[in-house]
Amino acid sequence: MYEKLTKNDIRRLEEEIEHRKLVVRKEAIEAVKEARAQGDLSENFEYYAAKRDKNQNESRIRYLEKMVRTAVVIEDDSLDDEVGLDNTVTIYYVEDDEEETFKLVTSVRGDSLNNLITIESPLGKALLKHKVGDRVHVRVNADIGYDIIIKKIEKTKDEGKESIRRF
Repeated sequence: MYEKLTKNDIRRLEEEIEHRKLVVRKEAIEAVKEARAQGDLSENFEYYAAKRDKNQNESRIRYLEKMVRTAVVIEDDSLDDEVGLDNTVTIYYVEDDEEETFKLVTSVRGDSLNNLITIESPLGKALLKHKVGDRVHVRVNADIGYDIIIKKIEKTKDEGKESIRRF
């Protein structure tokens, strides 16, 4: 796995693990008990649904624990005038004559529908360490790429407002 995570990402993952262990696990066990008490398990949909939910919660806990255990902790070491982690960047697409604004985040907070672009994405990798006015080529694959110009960089720090993506 070896996800690149900030200390705040790890803290949020640990909070989710704790919540799932202390709250969700108890609720899931109780739901299984209640469904089992309804009688014949061979035709008891509620029992199978409760078991499935309990197993999904346990699977999520294991996934998060492994992610925390194997994480590579990163810091934003960008200069004041460079694009870095948790910065909001306005870019101009040369070919499309359009502007768009993104925030660069770690992979566990990535959400392209809300303009949260990961630093592992082609666009995120291309933007890192560049400055306002730089023309950057974003390579999608060996044959395809496009050019952008960095219009604006807003230096922001991770304030923990975006939640960790839930699977």
